[in-house]
Amino acid sequence: MTERGLLPTMYDLPSENPDEPGVDQFHIWQPALLTQTFCPPDYVPDRFMVATGMYLYYDVRHPKHYKRPDWYAVLGVPYLYEEHDLRLSYVIWQEGVVPFVVVELLSPETEDGELRSACRKYDELPTKWDVYEQILGVPYYAVFDPYTDQLRMFRLTGGRYVESILPEQRMWLPELKLGLGVWHGTHERVERKWLRWFDGENKWIPSLVEQRKIIQQERKVIQQERKVIQQEIKILQQEKKSREKEIDQREKEKERREKEIAQQEKEIAQQRLQEERERTKKLIAQLKASGIEPDI
Repeated sequence: MTERGLLPTMYDLPSENPDEPGVDQFHIWQPALLTQTFCPPDYVPDRFMVATGMYLYYDVRHPKHYKRPDWYAVLGVPYLYEEHDLRLSYVIWQEGVVPFVVVELLSPETEDGELRSACRKYDELPTKWDVYEQILGVPYYAVFDPYTDQLRMFRLTGGRYVESILPEQRMWLPELKLGLGVWHGTHERVERKWLRWFDGENKWIPSLVEQRKIIQQERKVIQQERKVIQQEIKILQQEKKSREKEIDQREKEKERREKEIAQQEKEIAQQRLQEERERTKKLIAQLKASGIEPDI
């Protein structure tokens, strides 16, 4: 009980019932797919909660009465209870927020209570329909029949559920900026029709397995791009080396030519000096032959 001893909390109320039957694989895998693809863009992951088969205590006047929806989402509440504790159940008078959408997976045993209201006796519990529509006022109620693969969507209008027409077995929920629809594909290695969420571009939101595949494909693309870049780098390095070698050869050729020109200039200068000396000698000899002694 609470400190004031008034109302039971989730710590006081049972979170499971040994007398209730177990669930089949579809009732495990389908809610998991809904959870993995539920990503409302206006809500950070820490500000909404999804639950699968978690007890929903709905009536403060009858605190031990509960329903166990196959899947439901609550917006604007912490992901964890009080942001630090795991929820054992969802207690309306504790949380103060009604689920925004509930999904039930239809079965022959539960069809009556999930698809219609019921005139009940005083000691009979309300059906799920009654709880979602009349007691809680859940805005959206989805019922999926795994035997016929039919999705039925109900929207709370004027306090009553009104069924929506689904020509493509899809419905857009504008408040969520998400849509819910029937998808044919493979999930948990089983190919069939499944219920899942889609985004504003009418694209199915990827599951965890699909996200991993996308990441792996992106990694492969990145690796291929990296190989291409490495090859381009090698080519550029080879071109750089080739250019550097060419520049080096040009520098060496330039240096060789400069040395060659310098040598030629030196030889020309020496030749001209030698010729000048020869002309001087001849001039002196001519002067002497004329009896003129040059003043050198």
